[in-house]
Amino acid sequence: MDVKIFIYIIGFMERCFGKSELYAKYHDEEWGVPVLDDRMHFEMLLLESAHAGLSWELILNKRENYRQAYQNFDPLYVANMSDDDLHHLLNDTGLVRNKLKIFHSRTNAQKFLQIQKEFGSFNNYIWKFFNFQTIHNQNKSLDDVQATSKESDIISRDLIKRGMKFVGSRIVYAYLQTAGMVNDHFIDCPVYNKLKNYNLRFS
Repeated sequence: MDVKIFIYIIGFMERCFGKSELYAKYHDEEWGVPVLDDRMHFEMLLLESAHAGLSWELILNKRENYRQAYQNFDPLYVANMSDDDLHHLLNDTGLVRNKLKIFHSRTNAQKFLQIQKEFGSFNNYIWKFFNFQTIHNQNKSLDDVQATSKESDIISRDLIKRGMKFVGSRIVYAYLQTAGMVNDHFIDCPVYNKLKNYNLRFS
């Protein structure tokens, strides 16, 4: 799904579109809230890689199935899944049954653990690209919304260099929005100022 279309839908959903309760809850409580926990970072990365080429609502509807399949998005568990385990997931109708996406979830988990080891946590790795502060964009209309950024370009190149898959700049940018490194709610969205006033605390 095109990122701009996605932003348009969820950015104004609460006021203009009356989308599903699941969408509304995600918009109000999760989208753009800074993620500081490694397990949640892995969850968002895994879901965004599954999201590639599909609608986000489809992924949200399958999210609990992913949670069960990947042991609550435990990167250590996923990194050690066998080929048989992954082939079994290809028969799970609760998931996106794309062989490359399923098998690369293991690859990405392995690379995720390597980043944790190098930087102490994935959280330290990812937030350093933003000097540990959220970027609050000033989007007033759909025309203001970007699909990538210089940060997503840099991070994408670095993750690919480290061996991750399904981490192109558009996918990375969607992850950055979800994980709160970027606040792309429209400025007249009630969530925008809540996030702008969010108190980031790094241990």
